[in-house]
Amino acid sequence: MKVLILPTAERAAMHVAKLIADTVIGTANPVLGLATGGTMEPVYRELVHRHQAGELSFAGVTTFNLDEYVGLPPAHPQSYHSTMRRLLFDYVDIDLERCHLPQGDAKDIEVEAARYEAAIANAGGIDLQLLGVGSNGHIGFNEPTSSLGARTRVKTLTRETRSANARFFSSPDEVPRYALTMGPATIMDARQCVLLAIGAGKADAIARMVEGPVGADCPATALQWHPKATIVLDPEAASKLKMIAYYQYVHPDGQEPELGGGDGQS
Repeated sequence: MKVLILPTAERAAMHVAKLIADTVIGTANPVLGLATGGTMEPVYRELVHRHQAGELSFAGVTTFNLDEYVGLPPAHPQSYHSTMRRLLFDYVDIDLERCHLPQGDAKDIEVEAARYEAAIANAGGIDLQLLGVGSNGHIGFNEPTSSLGARTRVKTLTRETRSANARFFSSPDEVPRYALTMGPATIMDARQCVLLAIGAGKADAIARMVEGPVGADCPATALQWHPKATIVLDPEAASKLKMIAYYQYVHPDGQEPELGGGDGQS
């Protein structure tokens, strides 16, 4: 696990955008796993900026989003279908037919979960999976006690998660109780995972994820087993890491070392 601590939240988001752009540019027919949430908004702004500046094309890119609320049709303003169009898809040269999200209003949600898993496999798997982390350690909508071996399925959202997402809805009662989400095992199949966390509210979860034991009480700890997981933080999100001096020594201000014969700590 590579831990990069950038000097500011803006620099952290820009670094994640660069990692995504590098994957798009350097991979034939790239497949991206995408995430939503306020943390990702500056990442998508930077990707749109790079596209509009002529530096980045999304032609040929395929995307799979982590999750979608159960019961919300794609046209609902707070569905992740609508969110992704608002943040990214409507502003770049991506083929919308190649932009995949779970169908939250599917008649048979279990059939939809199986269909989504198969679609990812048929696309050749995910080259880079973008992730955020909840303050309770969830990734995707895999809440604490999620099986680390689970694949795409329905999860009941915790009160904490629903409360955190209530700002996007007219009232807390409108926040769906269920989500269709990639499972930890699906996420771990990605060839590269990049997790971005910003702010002191994520510090406990980051410390548990990076330095604590692997366990279902913090699903994000599964990333400790990933062969290529990069954790990008601002100083506040990194503030409770016990080995912060080491992470900064290996990657000063989140940069790669000039020498060292590899890609930093594993």
